[in-house]
Amino acid sequence: MFTDFFIQRPVFSIALSLLLSTIGLIAFHQLTIRQYPEMTANAIAISTTYTGANAETVESFITTKVENAISGVDNIDYIKSSSTPEKSQIVIHLALNADVDSALEDINSNLASVIKKLPEGVDNPVIKKNDPDAAPAMIVTFSSTQRTVAAMTDYLNRIIVPQLVTISGIGSVDVLGNRTYAMRLWLNPLKMAALGVSASDIEDAFDDDNIQAQPGAIRRSEQVVAINAQTSIHTPDEFRQLVIKHQNNRVIRLSDVADIELGAESYTKSIRIDGQNAVEIGISIKSSANPLGVAKEVKQTLAKLRQQMPNDFHMVYARDNSTYIELSIHEVIRTMVEAAIFVFFVIFIFLGSLRAVLIPIVTIPLSLITTFAVMFAMHFSINMLTMLAFVFAVGMVVDDAIVVLENIHRHIEAGLTPTKASLKGAREIVFVIVAMTFTLAAVYIPIGFTSGLTSILFKEFAFTLAAAVIISGFIALTLSPMMCSKLMKSRINESIIEKKINEYCDKLTRIYESVLTRILKDRLIIMTSMCAILCLGLVFFIPLYNTSTLSPDEDQGLLIGKAAGPTGSNIHYTEQY
Repeated sequence: MFTDFFIQRPVFSIALSLLLSTIGLIAFHQLTIRQYPEMTANAIAISTTYTGANAETVESFITTKVENAISGVDNIDYIKSSSTPEKSQIVIHLALNADVDSALEDINSNLASVIKKLPEGVDNPVIKKNDPDAAPAMIVTFSSTQRTVAAMTDYLNRIIVPQLVTISGIGSVDVLGNRTYAMRLWLNPLKMAALGVSASDIEDAFDDDNIQAQPGAIRRSEQVVAINAQTSIHTPDEFRQLVIKHQNNRVIRLSDVADIELGAESYTKSIRIDGQNAVEIGISIKSSANPLGVAKEVKQTLAKLRQQMPNDFHMVYARDNSTYIELSIHEVIRTMVEAAIFVFFVIFIFLGSLRAVLIPIVTIPLSLITTFAVMFAMHFSINMLTMLAFVFAVGMVVDDAIVVLENIHRHIEAGLTPTKASLKGAREIVFVIVAMTFTLAAVYIPIGFTSGLTSILFKEFAFTLAAAVIISGFIALTLSPMMCSKLMKSRINESIIEKKINEYCDKLTRIYESVLTRILKDRLIIMTSMCAILCLGLVFFIPLYNTSTLSPDEDQGLLIGKAAGPTGSNIHYTEQY
């Protein structure tokens, strides 16, 4: 018989179990840790800038044309767009787990025909593979008591961002609330009219006198000297000296018709932390990456860069999803350990022998650890749902081993030696264990074959739990009978605790028999009670169904509030109120 082989070869049984657990431990270290199973809810953002245009113009001449061009792309779930002064933002949400690269190629080809039809002066659309409205996984805030927002933005773009984008698993690194350096020209229309200067004259002056030249190099007999020609202008003083035109033997410079200052490209965004102006770095993590590993590497990189930052820089982690994910996983692991402890005490209370308890308890770590190998083979991850499957499995994986133990214990009580009882009891129970194992697995496996969001969320839960149950059945037929033959004792060698427990179990059995006899005589009352309980369940189910959610609300240590100002209010008004 199948079980005889393992009972008669205990070393092989132990070695096989150790091999399975070793493979599982190796797989465990290769698995990705995340909050939920990987869901590639891909989004593609198309941003287009039209400097000086109002929202209506942007909507008519850019947003509508781009939307019409991309509407025929496959696997689009829905399209969301917004038109604000000078900017068009279109976000294309694809179906779950759709091929984003294929959709991106289709979008690029469709946009090629539209770009030529856009008004003159419109920047080419910028396409990114992410949702600009999605909250970054990490937000790091930088503030300073001595530097302007533009100066901090310049430092972050030059020093910090290039270091972060090289980290493996980073999806994007965006500077939020940034104010990029720009030369601001405030034209005076009265002075321009008096001097006969038009806006096109100023634009032509920039094109002619502010250029990037390639002067080449001077070659000598033994030397090559590169020529560095300063043909572009950078400082406010250089801009003020820019010659616009010559008129009546007079040189008209930019300072004659405009005020020049070094400022920022835009003043429509502002970030404050603890009452100080600040700039943030939003870090998005790829859906296929390990968020905990990426967050750890980001923190290590920023810790090294912090030593090189100016003393007036203050860095704060304003948002860090990895902390919440890590705490959530730890909570589930703690629950799993608590469940294992309760299982241990329940088995001990009814068996009264630590030797006997050890047999089913060993099944828990062996089954769960080996399940990691199955998860790795199926490209699963360690997340809230797979950990929940482990919590369920703690109470289920011991069932097969307990059935084997009880049947063998029955033969020992009948007078057989532990070895003979193990051989006979295991033979009798093989098909029962197989039937129990696959019945339990069959309950959960169909969940993994559902479609849509349910399948994506619960496939890993269902298959992980089914795999743990099937592995526990295998262990119950290989390791458990062998352990029974080595650890179980004859009835005459029972301890005082075991004898007392057996006496109480016999009393409990007699009490149950009497209660069951009474119940069978009053079947009408029992059936009526069951129907009443069922009706009450339906009554309480209806209000619960009306308040259903995808996942329970949990405190993530973050509070977000939104407020809208009156129409036409600017950033200064918003900051004030």
